[in-house]
Amino acid sequence: MNLFRFKYYQPFIIVIFHFVLFSCKQKEKQVVQQQVVAYTCSMHPQIIRNAPGDCPICGMRLVKKEQHSLQHDTIALGDILQPTDQFILSSIPVTNLQYKTLPVEVTALGVVEYDAEKEGSIAARASGRIEKLYIKYRFQDVRKGQKIMDIYSPEVLTAEQNLLFLLEHDQYNETLIAAAKDRLLFLGMNEEQLKELINKKQLFYTITVYSNYTGHIHEAGNAKMNPPPGSMKDISSFTEALPLREGMYVQKGQTIFKVYDPSKAWAALHLYANSQSFIRKGNAVVITAETQPNKPFPGKIDFIEPFLRSDSKTLTARVYFHNEMHIPVGSQVKGIVKALVTKAYWLPESAVISLGMHQVVFLKEGNGFRAQEVTTGLSYQHEVQVINGLSSTDSVALNAEYLVDSESFVQVKK
Repeated sequence: MNLFRFKYYQPFIIVIFHFVLFSCKQKEKQVVQQQVVAYTCSMHPQIIRNAPGDCPICGMRLVKKEQHSLQHDTIALGDILQPTDQFILSSIPVTNLQYKTLPVEVTALGVVEYDAEKEGSIAARASGRIEKLYIKYRFQDVRKGQKIMDIYSPEVLTAEQNLLFLLEHDQYNETLIAAAKDRLLFLGMNEEQLKELINKKQLFYTITVYSNYTGHIHEAGNAKMNPPPGSMKDISSFTEALPLREGMYVQKGQTIFKVYDPSKAWAALHLYANSQSFIRKGNAVVITAETQPNKPFPGKIDFIEPFLRSDSKTLTARVYFHNEMHIPVGSQVKGIVKALVTKAYWLPESAVISLGMHQVVFLKEGNGFRAQEVTTGLSYQHEVQVINGLSSTDSVALNAEYLVDSESFVQVKK
C-alpha cells in the first residue's frame, strides 16, 4: 500500500524539487544586501564596537553606524586590471556638454579718464617773455575766453609798428595793410586788440593769450590726473604751483598748457583674457562709480583699444559718457557688459577643476573615469564654457571634487 502511494506521488515530488532548485539558483543571481550594525566614535572612527558604550580614548558616547555590504555584478575583470595611475572605478553621476546660447553679463573694473577728443592746447604763437601769468596751479578751472598770460614779444611789437606806419604813410595800399593785419592775427592778437590798435594808434607792449577751451589746466605733456606712485610728499609736489613763472621765456609754437574738459569723459574698462572674445563694439553697459554707488547709468562700448596697456596687461574698452554727475577723473568704476554669446558648449561649474592656467575634467570611460585636460572660456551662472578637449558625446563626472585624489589627476596637475 505504501509503495503504491510513493509511486503515485513520485511525479509531484519531482516537480516540487525542481521548483525549489530553480528558486535557489535565481536567488544566487540577485544582489544580496546584508545590514551590519556597529558603534563607533565620531572623533575616533577607528574605534568600532558591536554594542553601545563610551569611547576609550575621549570618553564620548559611541554612535550607531550602519554598514551595507553590496555585491556588484556589473564590474568586469578588465576594469579591475586597469592601471591605478590612469583609471578610477566609480559610479558617481555624470553629465554631458550642453550646446546653447547664454546672454552673458561680463563684470569689468576700470577708471574714469579724460576724453582725449576734448583735449585743447594753449600755445605761444610768438616768442617772448611772460609779463603776467593768470594761471597759478595745476588743475585750475578755466573758461573759454579767460586770460591765461600776457607776453612781451619783440616780434609782435615790430608787426604793430609796421601796421601803424602803413596806416600813416601809405593808407591806400590795401594789400600791404591787409598783410600786416593778418600777420598780427597770426602772432596771436585777437580782433578786438587789432581794432583798438588801429583806432588809438598806440602800441601794445604785451599781447594777451586767451583760452579757447573750458576745462582743467594741465602742464604740456602731462595729461594724467593721477599722481605718481609714492608717498604723500610725491602727491603734494604733483599738485603744487606750476613751474612756469612770470619772467620766463617761451618759444614760438611751444605748447604751454593743455586743457581737458571734465564734463566729457570715458570709462576705461579692463577686460581679462577669458572675457575678451565676448565683448564687441556696441555692447550695452551699465556703469557704477565708486563715488555714486546708488546711481548707475547706461552706456555702450564705443571703442576697444587694440593693444594691452603696460600698467594692467588687460584689454581696455572705452565707454564715452557725459559726466553730469561730476565723477572725479581717476575714480574707480564697475561696468556690467551685456554680451549675447553665440552658441557654445557648456558644463556645470562643479564638473571642472581649475588649476590656474589649466582646467581638468574626469572623462567617463566604461565603468571608470580618467582625468582629461580641457580648454575653457567664460564662467557664467555656475556654468563653464568648454572650447576644446571634449566632444559632444563625451560624459564627465558631475562633481569632479570627488576624484581629485586620483593618480591621473596628479599627473595632469604636474
